[in-house]
Amino acid sequence: MKRRIAVVTTSRADYGHLYWPLVELSQRAEVELGVIVLGAHLSAEFGMTVRQIENDGFPIIARIECLLSSDSDVGMAKTIGIATLSLADMLDRWRPEILLLIADRYELLAPASVAVALRIPIAHIEGGEVSQGAIDDAVRNALTKLAHLHFTSTPLARRRVIAMGEESWRVHHAGAPSLDHLRRSKLSTREQLEERLSLNLRESTLLVAYHPVTIHRDTTDEAEALFSALSHLSEQMIFVYPNSDAGSRSLIERTQKFASTSDRIKVFVNLDAVSYWSLLGNVDLLVGNSSSGIMESASYGLPTVNIGMRQQGREQARNILNAEATESSILDAIHRGKTETFRSSLKNMINPYGSGDAAEKIAEVLSTVPLDRLLVKQPAALIEETEVQ
Repeated sequence: MKRRIAVVTTSRADYGHLYWPLVELSQRAEVELGVIVLGAHLSAEFGMTVRQIENDGFPIIARIECLLSSDSDVGMAKTIGIATLSLADMLDRWRPEILLLIADRYELLAPASVAVALRIPIAHIEGGEVSQGAIDDAVRNALTKLAHLHFTSTPLARRRVIAMGEESWRVHHAGAPSLDHLRRSKLSTREQLEERLSLNLRESTLLVAYHPVTIHRDTTDEAEALFSALSHLSEQMIFVYPNSDAGSRSLIERTQKFASTSDRIKVFVNLDAVSYWSLLGNVDLLVGNSSSGIMESASYGLPTVNIGMRQQGREQARNILNAEATESSILDAIHRGKTETFRSSLKNMINPYGSGDAAEKIAEVLSTVPLDRLLVKQPAALIEETEVQ
């Protein structure tokens, strides 16, 4: 019998990371693959990115409408509840042997909770990382403890997962699967990007990827410093939409207002993973607080200004310039990132998140791991009382 593996994707952000694992799983004769689509993928406001999954030909077994048209933390909480109700019936009908989740989106608490109740083993990608400025950090750790198999992006992340009490045989260092695009996807040339996106990338260009800081009560309180700093610059700027978090609509409105001040500012609701990856190789600087600035820009040696506390605690390569959420700190970091001295210092740098071979490792484990060992975990070793004091 084929092994049923269900994979959950919530938005363009995680689908770009899941693409190559999905390719690998879909090509294995011993696997019956099913993709569960929910959240922002099904929202016209966020680009109806489910169409990309349809075009890629992966088997969609469920479309879970759960994202409220809201801009609040209450809306986020209710989204989890709606998703849980729908997923309970769906996963009961299509009971997989393994449910695969990735990273730290709050919506993933719904499939994880349902899987626990239905005794479906969970596999989790990108546990053991740290992002103290977002509720993602708590979500990621919760998913780690609910999961039965783990695929970490770095050796340090693997050590953290094991330190949380997970048995070492369950925890595999695979690397970040988003980096597989660099090795395996056909990236666009500068000329192709210019034609497709109506840009002139021969000009000095900043790519801006900025999201709400969800650990704050006011999730956009750091954003004003970003826009204030950017208003002093003359470079061409490319904005990508934020994630569908509390405050995202307010941030979108602020971005559109800023873009209306100059025809040199472009805003994209959605960029597919290949276009985004290709841009990283053709812009001069990445500015914002996105995990892509930490995990993916390093593969290009792209100077990246990381603003505020959203990504606080993440492992970083030497292309990262951390800036406080103030106009002066952001401008100082941008000016340093544009210098030839700093750019030259990034030559031959190594990305700590991997080299682009994660998907094969993940698919191999998922398709071969003995299922009868997964559900029952051994308790973690106790720390001696003298070590606690």
